[in-house]
Amino acid sequence: MDSLLYTATSGASRVLSAQQVRSNNLSNADTTGFRADMERARSYAIEGRGFDGSTMVVTNSASTRFDSGDMVKTGRKLDIAVNGDGFLTVQLPDGTEAYTRAGNMKIDQEGNLTINGFPVMAEGNPIVIPAYQSIDVSETGMVSVIPPGGGAELEVGQIKLVKPENNTVQKINNGLLQARDGNDFAADATVKLAPEHLEGSNVSAIDELVSVMSLTRNFEMQVRMMKTAEKLAQAGNRLLRNG
Repeated sequence: MDSLLYTATSGASRVLSAQQVRSNNLSNADTTGFRADMERARSYAIEGRGFDGSTMVVTNSASTRFDSGDMVKTGRKLDIAVNGDGFLTVQLPDGTEAYTRAGNMKIDQEGNLTINGFPVMAEGNPIVIPAYQSIDVSETGMVSVIPPGGGAELEVGQIKLVKPENNTVQKINNGLLQARDGNDFAADATVKLAPEHLEGSNVSAIDELVSVMSLTRNFEMQVRMMKTAEKLAQAGNRLLRNG
């Protein structure tokens, strides 16, 4: 009975954690450049006297899927998408670098080029946009403007593009990625952009919905197992009292 209860309880806990991951994926199905998470779990046997046959589930930190989302042409000058592997570099409030596939850039009131409120980085510095008549971003990430009134095109700065191995990055709370070892990645000239495009999320809403429904059924099964363990325990107690 104890073995059954341990297995059911840990299984239900794992399902709840998995549902949180899937629900977060679903809520970001329309988020530009979002990378879906996958839950990870493993079972292990409990050691010690009286725990023979008892098994529990350990939920590991979620891993991230790095396959590309669909690319959509927007025609907007400040929209960019990474063409193939690689990431754009932004700056966190503490001054460290983070990485993203979202390319829906904006210019704030101070002229800072930003993505979701985070400054877009060139090599070593955030990119600041002066007053301009028109703006353009090249496939290599070079940001250029034509001053008010016309004139020669001016290069403002080159977006830092990086291409780390997938196993060297991890997702942080705001959906951005950082290096696992805490160091900044070097710029990679082989990364190219698709100007006037945006990359969508790589979440499949249908797959996530099917997974959520499957997890719900799994949770119900674990609860039934707990109720069965309770009934068995009550039956055993009655036998002991009547014995």
